Amino acid sequence: MLEQRIQQQFFDSADLKYQAAEVLARPIADAAQAVLGCITAGGKVLLCGNGASAAIAQRFASAFVGRFERDRPGLAALALVPDAVVMSAIGNHQGFEQVYAKQVQALGNPGDVLIAMSVSGEAANVLAAVDAAHDKDMTVIAMTGRAGGALAARLIETDVHLCVPHERAARVHEVHLLVLHCLCDAVDAQLLGDQETA
Repeated sequence: MLEQRIQQQFFDSADLKYQAAEVLARPIADAAQAVLGCITAGGKVLLCGNGASAAIAQRFASAFVGRFERDRPGLAALALVPDAVVMSAIGNHQGFEQVYAKQVQALGNPGDVLIAMSVSGEAANVLAAVDAAHDKDMTVIAMTGRAGGALAARLIETDVHLCVPHERAARVHEVHLLVLHCLCDAVDAQLLGDQETA
């Protein structure tokens, strides 16, 4: 019985990935072009999210600054989540809703990209970061699940919305990680050429 439940988790994840591939291929390509344009112009990618999304943001930043699957010079990316001192200071003085917005205001520049992740699309601190990014003339790549929530409504024409068509947070996070791997691969392919990875 437990083995069947475990197998069903794999089947559900695989089914969603097949379904999401059709829906997300074009928006992921658009997001890759936005990130590539930012990086080649000397800009950087900032990322934010809460909980599992914060961990996924750190994964992307590590692959960009270090390497994804091929050696290359580091690319500028920063997850706005790992500095507990900065986050607790902002949270204490301005409130938790401002922990990402204040960092975007301080670190973001026109032409930079903010990757904002929220499964529900309702995280107040992520919404505030999106507003701060727009104020700085940054492009926003919003990664959501469900219907996208308030985050989808905040996006402007130059932004990209990557909405995973599922209600369950665990499944959405699994696809979000794959989406970020697709972005890393696409940028590497554009910068280094389309070659097979080891």
